[in-house]
Amino acid sequence: MAHDNRYVDKDYKVVGSRYTRPDGIDKVTGKARYGADASAPGGLVGRVLRSPHPHAKILKIDTAKAEKLQGVKAIITCTDLPDLTNGDQGMAHILENCMARGRALYDGHAVAAVAAVDEQIAAKALKLIDVKYKKLPHVTDVDDAMRPDAPVLHENMFTRGVEPTPTAPSNISARTQMGYGDVDAGFAEADVIVERSYKTEQTHQGYIEPHACLASVNPDGTAELWVTTQGHFSFRNVCATLLGLDMAKLKVTSSEIGGGFGGKTHVWAEPVALALSRKANRPVKLVMSREEVFRASGPTSSTSIDIKMGAKKDGTITAAVAEMRYQGGAFPGTWAMLGCMTAFACYDIRNNRSIGWDVVVNRPKVAAYRAPSAPMAAFAVESTIDVIAKEIGQSPIDVRLKNVAREGTQAPYGPTYGPIGIENTLEAVKSHPHMRAKLKKNQGRGVACGFWFNIGGQTCVDLNIGVDGTVNLNVGTVDVGGARSSMAMIAAEELGIAYDDVKVSIGDTASLGHNDTTEGSRGTFSSGMATIFAARDAIGVLKQRAASMWGIPLEDVEWQGGQAIATGDMHSNLPALTLKEIAAKAGRTGGPIAGHNEIVADGAGMGFASHICDVEVDPETGRSQVVRYTVVQDAGKAINPDYVEGQFQGAAAQGIGWALNEEYIYGDDGRLQNAGFLDYRIPVCSDMPFIDTQILEVPNPNHPYGIRGVGETSIVPPLGAVGNAIADATGVRMTHAPMSPPRVLSALDARDAG
Repeated sequence: MAHDNRYVDKDYKVVGSRYTRPDGIDKVTGKARYGADASAPGGLVGRVLRSPHPHAKILKIDTAKAEKLQGVKAIITCTDLPDLTNGDQGMAHILENCMARGRALYDGHAVAAVAAVDEQIAAKALKLIDVKYKKLPHVTDVDDAMRPDAPVLHENMFTRGVEPTPTAPSNISARTQMGYGDVDAGFAEADVIVERSYKTEQTHQGYIEPHACLASVNPDGTAELWVTTQGHFSFRNVCATLLGLDMAKLKVTSSEIGGGFGGKTHVWAEPVALALSRKANRPVKLVMSREEVFRASGPTSSTSIDIKMGAKKDGTITAAVAEMRYQGGAFPGTWAMLGCMTAFACYDIRNNRSIGWDVVVNRPKVAAYRAPSAPMAAFAVESTIDVIAKEIGQSPIDVRLKNVAREGTQAPYGPTYGPIGIENTLEAVKSHPHMRAKLKKNQGRGVACGFWFNIGGQTCVDLNIGVDGTVNLNVGTVDVGGARSSMAMIAAEELGIAYDDVKVSIGDTASLGHNDTTEGSRGTFSSGMATIFAARDAIGVLKQRAASMWGIPLEDVEWQGGQAIATGDMHSNLPALTLKEIAAKAGRTGGPIAGHNEIVADGAGMGFASHICDVEVDPETGRSQVVRYTVVQDAGKAINPDYVEGQFQGAAAQGIGWALNEEYIYGDDGRLQNAGFLDYRIPVCSDMPFIDTQILEVPNPNHPYGIRGVGETSIVPPLGAVGNAIADATGVRMTHAPMSPPRVLSALDARDAG
């Protein structure tokens, strides 16, 4: 698609300002309606019975006693969700994840569900369901799952991407390879070769609001679903397929979202709630407990990664190889492929190869988590680059700048970069006051870079101008980080009106054409592009109306600063017509004034960031405290700098938690041991310093305003930055994240003993 880029260097009147977000007051006062706030007359409470075993054959499910309990209105098992996927293996896996089909594949896998008149009866009914299991061998570690003697989860899984295709099933769902050049020749040129192995543990997105939905299915086949989600159109498509509903008959409305970060891009409980409602013929509300969120919704992958890099004494990296193993939970994913795409993307390494293995284990199905797969790959690569810098006696920043990707560099996954900002971020880091600040005893400083490719996708918006000149903008991308304010700013900028004159709503699936899920940092990029074109569509109508009101040809009308201007000497006496004046007479000049746009937004600009981290390590306990942190990231164009800075800070905070404390801990019995915020340690305010930010703007030439997505990139560098800072403080290289106090203390003890 060719884009009109005349506004990339425009003197903006609205865009770039710091407006208050329109949903702020409702959220802080408790007025906003989240997933669990939905209700309906006659509504029932849904609850799910989950497997206590990580791997087991389901021999029998006896629901007779539960069905006799007064107040129970419906009980379902997999028989109430028949397989209607018509051979679509991906959809079949979603179905099996929502409700176990003959076997439980992880601790927390749903095996049955009830709908009852209240919470107490629903809980009692679950206890009355008798499930007979035959325990099977389980595996929860990614390396163990790849061993020839590992228990196999899926007898019909044969590794894709391997020639010839294996004849025996295994837990390896796919092999991916990317890169270019001759790595053997590259290593032959190297003066220094470094090989290291790394592990990262599984982490959860940690959103405050649990999964929640209200489902209502009518006897005529129509249905409604109110749900907390990042993509209500995608939820409609999946749920309609699994329940055999016509998509047009399933209306899905997204609630406010109390955090998602990728974890609310997949369906988990929604098909179950719909099936319960269909059976009970009453609305059913299903809200996960926090324990269920941890045990049965999608965390990120745990990984095992080997890195080999070679460099010349002048700092040129001559070759790099990554072999990465990602577990996807009990069902196959594409997580290793994303690791291959992102591992070396910040650098111009002429000989590089990334090999990724997607592996299934007895854990919950993995979901996206903010730049999924990239933080783990960056932890390994960025740590190894620091090792190389030390080996050749150069500064870590200079080594990165020596090898940095620039416009014209070929990305490891194929494309050639256009204008990108990674070099700009590194130069900004090098000159930042943070880099000159003195460190105290037991403190160290680390830097690291990160990349995320960003996406665009299917997008549809409606813009309607009221007779008073105010504007309703209806968008289909769920607002997860202030997008409603950004869209209002963009519409106001295009139309030439005040920000407060635009009201943005998130349309349900019956009011707009399909919109892809808010993921891949696509929200402001894609809906912003569609909003620009919809506003320009509306301006075309406004100009026609002005021409009609003046009685002059359309070609003699221009739109400037929110008003129609009659051009040419013949019309110099005609006063300008404001948007409000034109709108007031819409009924007499042709009817409602609106703009509409539907696109597949292409040309998403890559996101790059460089971070600086200072840590202080307590040698007695191994506790590492981040004492200063700086994020430098290229936003392309910051529509609302407040929200952009918030995205930088939020992503970095999550990355720091991942680097230092957060991890799923499974026992030898295959059960999750820390399914709650008491034992799963996310950072709180006292754990964090203020996170400083610096916004850079290298315009994306494929967007009318130069926008790049910003939400995901800054979760990528923190693991490497923290690890490099700990190494600087202690002289010990940590290769296993999280770098928790016990792991750091053990490494310090080993250093002292050696």
